[in-house]
Amino acid sequence: MGAVLAQARQAAGLTVGQLSATTRIREALLYAIERDDFSMCGGDFYARGHVRAIAKAVGVDPEAMVQRYDAQHAGVSQPLRAAAVFQNFKGLKLRERRGPNWTMALGIALTIVVIFGVVRAMGGSGDVPTADIQPVSSRPSVPPNVPNAGPARRAAALSTQKKSDMVTVKVRAKRSSYLNVRDADGRKLFAGTLPAGKTSTWTAKKTVRMTIHDAGAVSLQVNGKELGSPGARGELVRRTYSVSAPRPR
Repeated sequence: MGAVLAQARQAAGLTVGQLSATTRIREALLYAIERDDFSMCGGDFYARGHVRAIAKAVGVDPEAMVQRYDAQHAGVSQPLRAAAVFQNFKGLKLRERRGPNWTMALGIALTIVVIFGVVRAMGGSGDVPTADIQPVSSRPSVPPNVPNAGPARRAAALSTQKKSDMVTVKVRAKRSSYLNVRDADGRKLFAGTLPAGKTSTWTAKKTVRMTIHDAGAVSLQVNGKELGSPGARGELVRRTYSVSAPRPR
């Protein structure tokens, strides 16, 4: 299994150092995993998380690799079912006293809360993709040059103004290449390997900044203008594209 991940990393054109920067997994641990040594992971739960992150970064199916890990190692531990917990407490009766035994009741309640937390933690969760959410004004301002325009004309002017601020970069991968794409404020739009034959498009306001680890492996289109490959085979390049000048800077 470690050999499969190593071959996928090499096919993606990534060094162990680049993979470490992408996944935030220590290089020493990456080397150990590629040798099928998972003793440094701290247990199956963390090992699965590392395998999933590495597979995603090198362009292979994360869930298939996790299943392969489970088949080769201890297997998936069975999660604790909440229903079984409550069935154990169903037959529990407090000894009759003149007043309620609040100490025992509180202890049972705390135990249920703790067990419920353990059940949710053992259930785990996969990588959930997140996206930057930008607030949109509920009252868009009308451009000053159309103060008396009708509703249709005002809407068209607003649409033109918004489009003129946007930069759209389309990347087509001839071979696998690692990309890091950010907007004008440095927010990450994408970081990972674009597999061969894959095409991706990113849109940002005013500026798109890109780092391409194999410039000859991709071709670019900026705001509909074909720019071709930004560099030679195996060359690492950094490019910035703005609204007014769809040319590398």
